[in-house]
Amino acid sequence: MKRSICVSIAIFLMVCFLGPDIIALQTSEPEELFFSSNQAYRQGRFQEAIDGYSRLIRSGHKDGNLYYNLGNAYFRLDQLGRAILNYERARLLIPGDADLNFNLSYARDKTHDAVSESQDLVGMTFFWLKDLSLGELLWGFAVLNLLFWTALLIRLFFKFEWTYYACLISMILWIIAGTSFGLKWYQLNTNNRAVILEQEVNILAGPDIRDTLLFKLHAGTIVHYERSEDGWSLVSLPDKRSKNRGWVKAEAVEPVIKETFLNKCIIPSMRNP
Repeated sequence: MKRSICVSIAIFLMVCFLGPDIIALQTSEPEELFFSSNQAYRQGRFQEAIDGYSRLIRSGHKDGNLYYNLGNAYFRLDQLGRAILNYERARLLIPGDADLNFNLSYARDKTHDAVSESQDLVGMTFFWLKDLSLGELLWGFAVLNLLFWTALLIRLFFKFEWTYYACLISMILWIIAGTSFGLKWYQLNTNNRAVILEQEVNILAGPDIRDTLLFKLHAGTIVHYERSEDGWSLVSLPDKRSKNRGWVKAEAVEPVIKETFLNKCIIPSMRNP
């Protein structure tokens, strides 16, 4: 009995005195893995870098720079489809990053299929949405919301002409910011874009290897994912003028946005190698 009490006290003391060190060790692991992955990338060990970045992402660290670095590593291994897939995911989190946009444009130029994505009226009207992440729009809306209610409160006590215009301008900006945030959220939740991963795939008339071959697509091509059936995926080209759609093996294509992707609101903290 006394021995068990002594053991319990010893464990309690270890937790009290070593607990912070253990927590620090656990929190330092992602940084160490990120550093070692960057080192592997610089030394040309790209598969090792891919394994490290992928491990960080699977553990919940969905940072825009991680996807960007992962895309770079895949590009170095000539895996164009997976490079573009991760560039596209990075762009959802850090859309204004100049290096990312340049690399994505460069990778797209290397794709075999020339498929253009048409922009809708909402995208042309709210043109700034493509350069701002959902988190940035949320912060902007929160700041303008505070500004509007502050101006309204001042207006209640001071009936000066400038307070009227301050309320009016802040209200207009508040409405624009709120609308922008709502539209961005809708765009992300209805985004069915996917990327062809394999070097060349057959697009068939039905979900069967014996069905009629309609056309071929190649790695890096952006398609619209519609649904899956028995290990097959129904996809269509994003160009609305085209009626091309068909079935492809499910493992040959992957959606840019997965179901759990939007559950993360990450502020970029890890830098590129």
